[in-house]
Amino acid sequence: MTRNKKFLVVLGAGESGVGAAVLAKDKGYDVLVSDSGTIAGKYRRVLEEENIEFEEGAHSTERILTADEVVKSPGIPPTAPLVKALADKGTPILSEIEFAGRYTDAKMVCITGSNGKTTTTLLTYHILTNAGIDAGLAGNVGKSLALQVARSPHDVYVIELSSFQLENMYDFKADVAVIMNITPDHMDRYDHKMENYVAAKFRILQNQTKDDYFIYWQDDPVVTAQISAVQSEAMKLPFGEMREEASAAWVDDNNIIHFHTPMDVWEIPRDRLSLPGKHNLYNSMAAGLSASLFNIKDEKIREALSDFEAVEHRLEYVDTVDGVRYVNDSKATNVDSTWYALESMTTPTVLILGGKDKGNDYSEIEDLVKQKVHTIVCMGKDNGKLLDFWKGKVDAIVDTHSIEDAVKACADAAHPGDTVLLSPCCASFDLFKSYEDRGEQFKDTVRKLKK
Repeated sequence: MTRNKKFLVVLGAGESGVGAAVLAKDKGYDVLVSDSGTIAGKYRRVLEEENIEFEEGAHSTERILTADEVVKSPGIPPTAPLVKALADKGTPILSEIEFAGRYTDAKMVCITGSNGKTTTTLLTYHILTNAGIDAGLAGNVGKSLALQVARSPHDVYVIELSSFQLENMYDFKADVAVIMNITPDHMDRYDHKMENYVAAKFRILQNQTKDDYFIYWQDDPVVTAQISAVQSEAMKLPFGEMREEASAAWVDDNNIIHFHTPMDVWEIPRDRLSLPGKHNLYNSMAAGLSASLFNIKDEKIREALSDFEAVEHRLEYVDTVDGVRYVNDSKATNVDSTWYALESMTTPTVLILGGKDKGNDYSEIEDLVKQKVHTIVCMGKDNGKLLDFWKGKVDAIVDTHSIEDAVKACADAAHPGDTVLLSPCCASFDLFKSYEDRGEQFKDTVRKLKK
């Protein structure tokens, strides 16, 4: 039987996959959604309501290999056998963001980085929407970009992009590209080669023109080294704590943050920022620069930077029990993110580490741990690497394999005035469904200490 329509296969039936399927259906594709696991109820209902064909529990490989195009979930690695077979056949493999970008002329503010990208994305979105701009939130946060393009289009999208998503983006263009920083992460995905990870991150600049903008942290040696090797016509807007010749945002001796963009020149006292800590200073600078490019009034940006609420699972205060503060930093899935969390600690600390190790080098946080942490509680299926590295470097180290045992060990080790910090350095997938699940279970377990 001859097929007249293009056949699109969506691999993975999560937020991005189901959104891509809906958009593809609206654009006249024949669509098959294929998931090797179990499709969550809320996504199954969407597929059924939209009358989109789907399969779960296994892939119908022969049929999938006849696809004209494939939209792949970012979580599926390029080394997966089916993905390799599609690539060998020459089948175009796209990300959901790439696919959605075909069908919208909206402005795109795209934010990536090893750390800080979620806070910066949400903060930028907060500023734009508070100023009355019709903005959508997409990527790793918010709703699927493809679904929004299909059913609830916006003038501007603020998109958090992981290196995984950037791998399969080709023609998509960011009007404003932001790189917060690049430190080792997901090394298992990139053959343990830092240059492969850096190259994936810098795909955010592809297709930018002289009318576009590139915002970046000027003090990151990896980013600044890569800039010299990449040809980009975009206008560069670097930010940092100290002013350099080309700086677009910096802090002066009076703790006033200055912003200089082609659109505006303005400032805000650092103590007006709602988010504390040096890392949040950089997040606020990046968001402020991005918002300035949309001709938002200075006072509107100041107001939004002053009233933004912290991101859940990122240095989130949970409770104080028996004089001990408990802080949920479950989103810290790499060493650098935990470094920032420890840098912000002002009390003796009990630190929970552990999970799925991604090739971490714990020596990067060793000095801060020695300064601030008296007890490490390891929480994972296999804590061998952590136990070997930290043995003899802190007063006490405890081996646990569940959230309940980890929190109990922390409560036993902590003294009034201490902080218990869940900042695991590792992915969550050994004991939990996600870092959100890990954070929620931590909060629930801490609150049970009072009962």
